[in-house]
Amino acid sequence: MADTPIDKIAISGPTLASLIQRFSSSSGPLDGLLFGHVSLLSPSTLSDDDASSTTTTTTSTSQTRIATITSFISLPFSSPSGHLLPSFPSSPSPLGWFSARRRSPLRPSMREFSVSQSLSSSPIPLSPCLFLLLASPIHDHAIHTHEYRAYQFSASAESFNPKSIDIVNIGPGFRGHYGAFSPNSPFPALPCVVGGSVMIEDEKEGEEELVERRQLDLCAEGFEVRRLRRLMGSGAANYTAELEDLYGKMLAKVENLARQVELSSAKVFEQENLNRKLRHKAARLAGSE
Repeated sequence: MADTPIDKIAISGPTLASLIQRFSSSSGPLDGLLFGHVSLLSPSTLSDDDASSTTTTTTSTSQTRIATITSFISLPFSSPSGHLLPSFPSSPSPLGWFSARRRSPLRPSMREFSVSQSLSSSPIPLSPCLFLLLASPIHDHAIHTHEYRAYQFSASAESFNPKSIDIVNIGPGFRGHYGAFSPNSPFPALPCVVGGSVMIEDEKEGEEELVERRQLDLCAEGFEVRRLRRLMGSGAANYTAELEDLYGKMLAKVENLARQVELSSAKVFEQENLNRKLRHKAARLAGSE
C-alpha cells in the first residue's frame, strides 16, 4: 500500500492532557492506539471587503493534509518483539499508535520501529500510520515534565518522518483547523435598512413597541435607541463621544446603586444582630419566670 504523506498532526488539548495523565498514573511503560481522522484544509479566500468582490482574485490550489487525533485507547496490542497480538482491533481503524516510557531518550527504539512496521504491513494496514512518542526526562527534575514528539512511519522507506504537532484549542489562532466547513442550511435573508426608512418603520410600530421605546429612551438620558443605528456607517465618529459620555454616566449610576446596596446590607445585618439580642433577652426572661 502506498504511503499517504501528511503535512502535520493535530491533537486537542484535553486529549493530550488525558494521555499525559494516563502516562503519569501508570506503573510502567504504556502503549496504545490513536484514533481520529485525516482532512484536507484549503486556504480561506473569504473576505468581508466589498471592494474585493469586484476584483478578480487568484486562489491557491495548495491544500494541507492534517491528521487530527481525537481519542486514544491504552491496551497491549503487540508482543515484546514487536509483532501484533491476535487481539489487535481492526474496527474502528486507528490512525496510529503511541508509546510512553520513563527516563528514556525521546527517539524511537528498535521495538517501536518493529511495531510500526508490523502495523503498516498488517492485512488492514494503518494509514497514515502515525506514531506519538512520550517520555520523561532521564534525570530527575524538581518540576515534573513530559516530552512528546510525533512521527509518520513510511513503509516504503522503512523510516520515521518527524512531523509538527499542533495542540488545537478554541480561539482565533486555531481558526484554520475549522476552515473546511459546510453549513447544513443557508442563512436567512436579512432585511437591509436604507436611509429614510426609519420614519416609515416608526409609523408601522404598534403602541406597545412605542411605549417600550420611550421607556428605554428615558433610561438612556436623551440618547434615543434609534440613534444607535447611526453608529453604523461613515458618521459613527460624530456620535462616539456622546455614547462614551452616556457610558460614563451609567457607570456612575451603577456605582451609586452598589453603594446603596452595601449600606442597606449593613443596616440589615445590624437589624439582625439587634433581633438576635432581643430574642436572647426574651428567652432569659421567660426562663427566670
